Amino acid sequence: MDDQKRLFIAIILSIVVIAGWNLLFVGPETNQQQPPVGSSGTERSSEPSTGSAVENFNPAEGVKSASSPLADNSGVSPLQEPQNFRAITVSTPIYDITISEKQASVTSVVLKKFREGVENDSPFKQMVAPELNAGLFSLDLEGKSIPGLDTAVFVANTELAEQTVNEGEKKISFSWVSPHGVVVEKIYTFSASTYLIGLDILIKNGSPMPLKDAVEISMPFALTKEGAAFSQFGAYGPEAYINGSLETVKPKDIQENKEDKNTLQGVVEWAGNGDRYFISCLMPATPVASMVKLSGTESSVITQYIQSMERLDSGKQVQLSFQCYMGPKSLKVLGSYDNNLKKAINFGWFDLLAKPCLIGMNLIHDIIPNYGVAIILLTIFIKLIFWPLGTKSYKSMNDMKKLQPLMNQIRERYKDDKQKMNQEVMNLYKTYKVNPMSGCLPMVVQMPIFFALYRMLYQAIELRHAPFMGWINDLSMPDRLFHFNLAIPFMQAPYGIPVLTIIMGASMFLQQRMSPTTGDPTQAKIMMFMPLFMTVIFINFPSGLVLYWLVNNLVSIGQQYYIQRKFL
Repeated sequence: MDDQKRLFIAIILSIVVIAGWNLLFVGPETNQQQPPVGSSGTERSSEPSTGSAVENFNPAEGVKSASSPLADNSGVSPLQEPQNFRAITVSTPIYDITISEKQASVTSVVLKKFREGVENDSPFKQMVAPELNAGLFSLDLEGKSIPGLDTAVFVANTELAEQTVNEGEKKISFSWVSPHGVVVEKIYTFSASTYLIGLDILIKNGSPMPLKDAVEISMPFALTKEGAAFSQFGAYGPEAYINGSLETVKPKDIQENKEDKNTLQGVVEWAGNGDRYFISCLMPATPVASMVKLSGTESSVITQYIQSMERLDSGKQVQLSFQCYMGPKSLKVLGSYDNNLKKAINFGWFDLLAKPCLIGMNLIHDIIPNYGVAIILLTIFIKLIFWPLGTKSYKSMNDMKKLQPLMNQIRERYKDDKQKMNQEVMNLYKTYKVNPMSGCLPMVVQMPIFFALYRMLYQAIELRHAPFMGWINDLSMPDRLFHFNLAIPFMQAPYGIPVLTIIMGASMFLQQRMSPTTGDPTQAKIMMFMPLFMTVIFINFPSGLVLYWLVNNLVSIGQQYYIQRKFL
């Protein structure tokens, strides 16, 4: 193969690096995040004969009967709910949570270690959008066997509307009694040291009639334009860990009412809603066969966790135990829990490469508390791993450069006989023991690493609002020196001078100048435009990724210069 073919392959590979990432991140994306889905808990009866409510549950059938002896078929609730209800706020060192007595649902969760914006005075991160009036973890029965439960106003067992948990745990119980004597109790357990919140649901059948239904826990999720843009590259919306694998659904599929997307069945370990950096979900104390139903509009989606109960006779009770999580998608945080919630951190096809890179970056950050420095050192470490391959490649490129005069002579001599010219070029390679494909190997090898780092650096919450130096105060966002309102072609807001990206483009241009030139003037010009093309593509990439590519280029230039001087 002559150098024209080699350079043509290099162009194709460069284009793949630029255009292929979209296909890789969108096309094969099998997991799209789902709204937090409730998972089933352990059911316990007041008498041994009650047994588990899940053993006789067929998720494919759900609850066949939507009525019960207690149901009011007139369509009018017999309950006269009180007009006033309280909001109970619990403050811990890591979050503030508000639970409304109406439906005993979570209406606010403020994370004290994360802010909405990069500014120091930016408000803390709110996990429950204000427009979600119903809140998270509202309770009902799928067959409506307890009329009025869907609008019930519970009563908290505390007179204090504001409480603090600085150490240990604290329980708050919310109870409600139906007109027929059915007692429903939701008990929240808060801890000062973890984002996990216990949720026990106790149903006592004080009515004269038996109950046979399924518990339904709802978790709404507000959709945003920013989230929709991120859904092209990662999971956004409903997600659940079912039957040992991560299942995600795009909000668009829910809105289009696709049957295979709107119902998920199996052993649910957790289910919830997630975006780029955060997730809210429900986990059963004991995963059992259950169902997750999804519905939604253009502005929101609703995830409902459904688990069947066994027949609950008069005087009997049943308890379901869960854990709620509303917090960051942090590998350090989720990895510390004894469950599979860490599976929510997923980098698609490149998970096997991206996870070690994330762990390595965090280990470096533990020593040097600057994620920009951590990215630089991680890049150098990766280059050292592939140093022998790079040396072989640059040596081959250097040999090719030495052969350029001889190759130009062959092209001139056999310009009218392409077959003979190719034969002579191949003979030249064999004579000097040069492999033209060796120069392409670094690009081929770096492509999976590039995509893995792209996914990791794009999704890692560690880089969210993480400063590096100077004007780069958020490694998860594109670098912009100065901000102005003038729109720039190919640049997404905010608008400014992409200094780091321009420097990266200059490093690519220098690297291109050091590479062997082709004898074809047209191909040479195309190759010279590649750095400019790549700079335009990188202009909207997170500055953390641009920093990685810049450092990678600089180390490659140093290695290439060393090889050229050594074998000159």
